[in-house]
Amino acid sequence: MTPPFKRPIGLQLGESSKRISRAFEDALAEAGGSLPTWLVLLSLRAGRGDTQRELADAVGIRGATLSHHLDGLEKAGLVTRRADPQNRRVQRVELTSAGEEAFDRLRAVAMAFDKRLRRGLDDAEVDALRDTLARMSANVVDD
Repeated sequence: MTPPFKRPIGLQLGESSKRISRAFEDALAEAGGSLPTWLVLLSLRAGRGDTQRELADAVGIRGATLSHHLDGLEKAGLVTRRADPQNRRVQRVELTSAGEEAFDRLRAVAMAFDKRLRRGLDDAEVDALRDTLARMSANVVDD
């Protein structure tokens, strides 16, 4: 007797990741945001980058792509950019009061989405999932 077919775990993980990412992006869009907006606002609020270069490292968005997002955020009044007085090539990025409000709104969406993801899971299951995902990620990192 042939054992039942089980989809490869990598395929299932990839499909789940895409589905969850799309649902999160949809939730952010309903609140007037986007994933890049959320990542930039979160990084600024958490103090993980006040220069454009530090912000790029924290968010994982590079060069022109980050500049494009920051242009939009600046036009929307969510951030300001200014040249560092000690090195004019360095751009400092700061949240505005409207950016703080947007952060709070998107944080509520992110927290509700996380609660939705955890539905039916207890803390031990979530911790086990974190450990499993970390091990799987480590398994694909080149030595």
